[in-house]
Amino acid sequence: MSDAKYSNPIDLEITEPFSLNEQAAVALVIAGALVAVADRRVSPVERDEVIRFIRDRGWAPHIGDNRLFAMFDELAERLEEPDFANVVIDTLRPVSDLPLSAHLIELSERVAAADEDIHPHEVQAIKLLRLLTLVLPRAKQVGPSATSAASKECA
Repeated sequence: MSDAKYSNPIDLEITEPFSLNEQAAVALVIAGALVAVADRRVSPVERDEVIRFIRDRGWAPHIGDNRLFAMFDELAERLEEPDFANVVIDTLRPVSDLPLSAHLIELSERVAAADEDIHPHEVQAIKLLRLLTLVLPRAKQVGPSATSAASKECA
């Protein structure tokens, strides 16, 4: 696999990069996929739980189920690569300012329980998500106020 293909894995998934709803859905998918791959057996019920969770909360209603399934499958495969931590961080960073932490943790716990067998590696994945939601650098504000603040510093 070439590094170029995976330099920014979620660029291929987000059709509306400025849609926080869609970015939040991708963040939820990556959280669920991380837990699902932790035990090296991704069960269809784990994937279904991720999609159900997103649908029940009304995240990204414009994304079809087939696209969410494909997104989950692609990200789950990507999480089996050695740089999986970068994939998780790069996916969560754009939504780090949103109050999404509780949803990420709830979803990860539901995915771990979905196949009725909570593996110790799934518990570790949940702990990693908890840690990331606490320490992940906040997204930098981009917009007119950020631009005017930067021009004042240069003046």
